[in-house]
Amino acid sequence: MSKAERLFNLVNLLKGRRTAVTARALADILSVSERTVYRDIGALAAQGVPVSGDAGVGYLLAPHTHLPPLMFSPEEAIAISIGLKFVRAFTDPDLASAATTAEQRVKAVLPDGVKADLERLPYRIPVLESGAAERERHQRVRHAAAEYLKLRIDYRDEHGNPSDRVIWPLALVGWGDHWTILAWCETRVAYRNFRLDRIVDLTETGETFQTTETINVAHYYRTEFGWDDF
Repeated sequence: MSKAERLFNLVNLLKGRRTAVTARALADILSVSERTVYRDIGALAAQGVPVSGDAGVGYLLAPHTHLPPLMFSPEEAIAISIGLKFVRAFTDPDLASAATTAEQRVKAVLPDGVKADLERLPYRIPVLESGAAERERHQRVRHAAAEYLKLRIDYRDEHGNPSDRVIWPLALVGWGDHWTILAWCETRVAYRNFRLDRIVDLTETGETFQTTETINVAHYYRTEFGWDDF
């Protein structure tokens, strides 16, 4: 659970309570340590959330607290809605589920007029069954990149020529109509890009990798394109 999720859940646990709840009880509910609860309480207080109480006694929100709702301009809400639709259609099942939940949360705090604007949007981004295999590969590559896991891929280039590679997945790059893996290729000892839709099979090697000063995403874009901001 991220810090943002913890703070959100912590506020929800404290809202509406008439009596203080101890850090131990909050830690048990959130499945974190008491020390983490104390830090999160401090973070909420620093952000102006009126949490009262003390360690060893308990915490609660000040009476009649009204937290400001999350607000977006109509254009911001439209941009978020379209972005979440793309996530559902073109990433992986776990992110698609998270996007659906996020869209529901965003809509829940929007004024009725903005909600009506969203309903009238002309954008339709279907989730096609034909893309299921690529979305499954997307999920596995995303996990491998996050956990620094080496992958072995059975790959076909644009001409259909096969190759077997061991790669370090550094990033997933979206190009609108397809995704590529920016990777360090152990087989070629160089950066390479691999289209997800041209991967026939992929497996984890059981080995991890570690990025270096000369093998990382920023280094690739800086040396290949001269980009310092991307």
